[in-house]
Amino acid sequence: MFFVPGQRHVVVGVDGSVNSLAALRRAAAEAERRHARLDVIRVPDTTGTAAHPLRTVGQWLRLRTLAARTLRRSQHFTTRLHIAHGDPGTVLTDAARNADLLVIGARVHSEQGNPFGGDTVPRVLEKAPCEVLICADHTAA
Repeated sequence: MFFVPGQRHVVVGVDGSVNSLAALRRAAAEAERRHARLDVIRVPDTTGTAAHPLRTVGQWLRLRTLAARTLRRSQHFTTRLHIAHGDPGTVLTDAARNADLLVIGARVHSEQGNPFGGDTVPRVLEKAPCEVLICADHTAA
């Protein structure tokens, strides 16, 4: 009997902020180091509106441009881009179900007084099925 290992992958959440771009750069480096696929996920804020197919296509194109500017060309072949709708914490933990690593960006300061910013990071830390790496771009502070 032969055993074929599953494909390794690293998941990163990107919303376009400087901290999420720092997370994207770190996730790309980790994926390359681990010889893993990189899954880049954007969860747009759709509160009060339904997910419209044309908006989703536009968001995917913006994510593609962002990834193309950030990643090295050699990583474009091993990168998958996703637009997902729902609660960011839940979407990211579901996407990382079989991942080796989940990378997210965190704001340095938030309105709620949470040092990680918002409620996504605590939810991901609580429910993530894999290792979690939190990044911040300290050059923007």
